[in-house]
Amino acid sequence: MVGEIGMTNLGKLLAGLTLSACMATTAVAQCGNTGSGFEGWKPGFAKEAKRAGVGKRGLDALASAKYATRTIAADRNQKSFRYSLPKFLEIRGANTIIAQGRKRKARNPDYFAALERQYGVPAGVLIAIHGMETAFGNYMGDSAVVSAIVTLTYDCRRSDFFKPHAIGALKLVDQGSITASTKGAKHGELGHTQFLPGNALTYGVDGNGDGRVDLYNQTDALSSTANFLRQKGWKPGKGYQEGQPNFKVIKQWNAATVYQQAIAIMGAKIDG
Repeated sequence: MVGEIGMTNLGKLLAGLTLSACMATTAVAQCGNTGSGFEGWKPGFAKEAKRAGVGKRGLDALASAKYATRTIAADRNQKSFRYSLPKFLEIRGANTIIAQGRKRKARNPDYFAALERQYGVPAGVLIAIHGMETAFGNYMGDSAVVSAIVTLTYDCRRSDFFKPHAIGALKLVDQGSITASTKGAKHGELGHTQFLPGNALTYGVDGNGDGRVDLYNQTDALSSTANFLRQKGWKPGKGYQEGQPNFKVIKQWNAATVYQQAIAIMGAKIDG
């Protein structure tokens, strides 16, 4: 009888542990590799977002987010990492960016000099990034930022990388900086220089002094880009070509080696 009671209690204990394990599993949103589980995943992620400080407007934006099929297609077909440097420079229109960049610097020398005094980042680097990312603001993307970044967080390939940026996007919605329908690049980058949302939240600067950070405003975007680079370790007055101290900071902006090299090359030619 004692043995039977013991086994019964053991069974209850094991059942309880199994239930607890199941509850623990369902408390964390599970990623997926197709869109079929996206809607079922969102409530679990909403709990994580709420614990991270996301408010009602951000949670509403998450609830309305759609699985971004174009984002997934782009993420699985990134070509920049495979191009040679000459091919990358050709495709990205480096000569045009350099020519237009020199004109932009010449038109606003005091503005770019003020940015360099404040953040230590030369005009050429900021202008090269601006030209590379959005053709100087002429094309800032046609994908819904929130849906794109939330989709990448759901996708199993790089969930941990994109999660802080999804939380950042939802907090930007809370702040009124973006809405659920704000458009950006396919990976959720936003504004003139294509900040990932978590970086926009952390490094965004009110460059024009109007009381809000708006990465779709050129002044705010360039100030924020300079602030990002400075906060990532940019050393004023030091070089930024390969092998020089600030080249490793350019790596913080984009993971593709050819992109990093292109920014350094174009920046130097713009700065003259």
